[in-house]
Amino acid sequence: MLVSLLKRFGIKLSLNDPRWGRQSQGGYKAQEGRRPGEGPPDLDQMWRDFNARLNRLFGQRGGGEGGGPGRGEMRGAGVTASLVALIIGLIWLASGAFIVQEGQVGVVTTFGKLSHTTGAGFNWRWPYPFQAHETVNVSQIRTAEIGYRANVRNKQPQESLMLTDDENIIDIQFAVQYTLKDPVAWVFNNRDQDETVRQVAETAIREVVGKSKMDFVLYEGREKVAVDVHAMMQKMVDRYALGALITNVTMQAVQPPEEVQSAFDDAVKAGQDRARARNEGEAYANDVIPRARGQAFPCCRTPKPTARWWSTMRAVTPRVSTRWWPSTPRRPLSRATACTSTRCSISSPAPARS
Repeated sequence: MLVSLLKRFGIKLSLNDPRWGRQSQGGYKAQEGRRPGEGPPDLDQMWRDFNARLNRLFGQRGGGEGGGPGRGEMRGAGVTASLVALIIGLIWLASGAFIVQEGQVGVVTTFGKLSHTTGAGFNWRWPYPFQAHETVNVSQIRTAEIGYRANVRNKQPQESLMLTDDENIIDIQFAVQYTLKDPVAWVFNNRDQDETVRQVAETAIREVVGKSKMDFVLYEGREKVAVDVHAMMQKMVDRYALGALITNVTMQAVQPPEEVQSAFDDAVKAGQDRARARNEGEAYANDVIPRARGQAFPCCRTPKPTARWWSTMRAVTPRVSTRWWPSTPRRPLSRATACTSTRCSISSPAPARS
């Protein structure tokens, strides 16, 4: 395959050729009169031909009256060097072009000092080493994970374990989402921005949990803890001039440490059983006690007085003045009873006047 490729370019390899490894006679003229396929090309001759073409291109002759072939070669070499320098300069200037995508901001610095910011689109700045640029995504929602990495099961004990106000240890994993509101402050005011946000979140959660009880954090106080951490983080970020805006704090997992998880579950279950037994006892008492009272004092359950009741009462109490017992009642009694038992707490009301 290699031999066929060399033959295609007109290069012959023959060990029986007596001129193999010897310089051909005639020098420059022999190279000019060589036909294709008689040997490999001469690099010196190719360089001379290139310089001669450049001289003809710029209106110069390789061997004019002003000098010999050596002077023409020198001029050709100078033109070649100038052309190469021009190409390198154009490439250097083109390296200062950059494109900023939508939702991003370009921060341009001159010798490390802030020069200006650029918006979305095609931009240009002076190439290295004069100026440099950094693209900052201000529309991206960034996330800081505290107590875990990528998955709640991948815990980080040095971040998640913290002490409560009642001297109990609790395990908390939560996530913080934030965006950038000032790209210049984000680039220049802090060195490791993402790690700074993570440390701010850890500091805020430890302060909030340290002022709360364990039961409060585990149950009814989760939302309040998240709100307090959000407010405290934003104050600390503004104090550090970080240029970030905290958007959301999400509590992923709040539980006791794994070493005491089983004992804690037993205690919680016992408390739930006690509350359930108390509720069942109260429900039973509310059902039985009223029925027992009704069965013990049936006289207290007197129906509403009617006209027949009034006539009966006049017949059994003739000594009472008739003005107290009209033929027809004008107003019904609110509490009417004929109970005379000493155990009844309801007294007989006075009859209504006419």
